[in-house]
Amino acid sequence: MNKLALYFRLIRLDKPIGTVLLLWPTLYAMWLAADGVPDWKLILIFTLGTFLMRSAGCAINDYADQDFDKHVKRTAQRPITSGRISGKEALAIAALLSIVAFCLILPLNTLTKQMSVAAVIIAGTYPYFKRFFAIPQAYLGIAFGFGIPMAYAAVQNQVPLTAWVLLVGNIFWTLAYDTEYAMVDRDDDLKIGIKTSAITFGRYDVAIVMVCYALHLVLLLLCGWQQGLRFWFVAGLLVAAGIAAYHYTLIRNRDRDGCFYAFRHNNWLGFAVFAGVVLDYALR
Repeated sequence: MNKLALYFRLIRLDKPIGTVLLLWPTLYAMWLAADGVPDWKLILIFTLGTFLMRSAGCAINDYADQDFDKHVKRTAQRPITSGRISGKEALAIAALLSIVAFCLILPLNTLTKQMSVAAVIIAGTYPYFKRFFAIPQAYLGIAFGFGIPMAYAAVQNQVPLTAWVLLVGNIFWTLAYDTEYAMVDRDDDLKIGIKTSAITFGRYDVAIVMVCYALHLVLLLLCGWQQGLRFWFVAGLLVAAGIAAYHYTLIRNRDRDGCFYAFRHNNWLGFAVFAGVVLDYALR
């Protein structure tokens, strides 16, 4: 039972925020792709798949970062870093979760299966981008938003321009919230030499976070408006904009607790966008 609890911690069952940040854009993309009437089977497949792949990504991330995490107060007691489970165990868990996730999409079309391979490669290589890429959060945005083109592929058997614009918008959102997250560990990351957007942006970090929020919402507005979404969709975006403004008050002084709370609070920003899309279709 103790070992099982460690596995649960490894895949972050105790911290579901990462899963929901992946899930909201995947779900609103599915609603847009299906013109407001998505197949419930697809919703179930993508919801479970999102959970499984985020969990696998956490295991791979901890395996890759085990030598770095010991130098960061917040991560020093993670299961691999603290020596309570081995790296081989983590890789085995990641492989098992990935296989189960792939089995979920076996009934779907070939394009979706092909894109799932790309999704696994992106998720598996992200942890290593922190070694050399100045803004690894941008690459994380691709990993966290790849459910968007996959949702379009599953629904329409194609990936139109709208899906790629939404993915770019998600990259900006990920840059915003994961920079907030990186601001928490900036001092430790500077000591150990890991690259993050919080370090790269320097004293402009807060301003760039707010610009990224704005670009995210503008691209969402363009895509939704082009598909005929109006009042409730715009209302959802306005609520999301208000949440982003609230985050400014949390991060402007670069307080660790405030930055971490802002990161976690992005769940509500994603929900506001999703709710706006669903309501606009439902109340036409």
